[in-house]
Amino acid sequence: MKKILEFTAIVALSATAVVKADESGFQASLTPTIAIEPSSTEINGVALSIWGENPQHAFALGFVNGSTGDSEGFSLGLVNYADSYTGVSWGLVNISKQDFTGWQDGMVNICQGTFTGFQSGWINVSSEFHGLQYGLVNYTQNLHGVQIGLANIAMNNPWFNEFPNKLATGFPIVNWSF
Repeated sequence: MKKILEFTAIVALSATAVVKADESGFQASLTPTIAIEPSSTEINGVALSIWGENPQHAFALGFVNGSTGDSEGFSLGLVNYADSYTGVSWGLVNISKQDFTGWQDGMVNICQGTFTGFQSGWINVSSEFHGLQYGLVNYTQNLHGVQIGLANIAMNNPWFNEFPNKLATGFPIVNWSF
């Protein structure tokens, strides 16, 4: 309970902080074009959205949370997508077009760039992964860490240089490459 109160206090202080002209401490949106602030305004505080899309350093709560540019914070929604994100992204589907640092948790987690941290979900996918993937199916082109799940696929695993003559590029239960 104490951590929840601390988090709420931080979010409230962030929302009331002094901000620049192209920044805001609060955003509410139905769509990216029907919103209190334009989609180019950086949100430094709280974003409540049916579908929102802003650069942000915020707590984003909505059905669809979009973060443009280099964003950070905590996104909680059905779908979370970002260009590049640092923080926590919890939703049914989490997508990062470039890099992600932190924790993605959902049914499907995708990072098209470099992921550093922890992915937990049914399906976890990344181009380059540093950390721990925990899910039913884990896939990465370049693994620097550990995968735990039913199907774990790391295309760079050096044990598999002689594929297909020897071993496949994946293991059940656990896979690793450092």
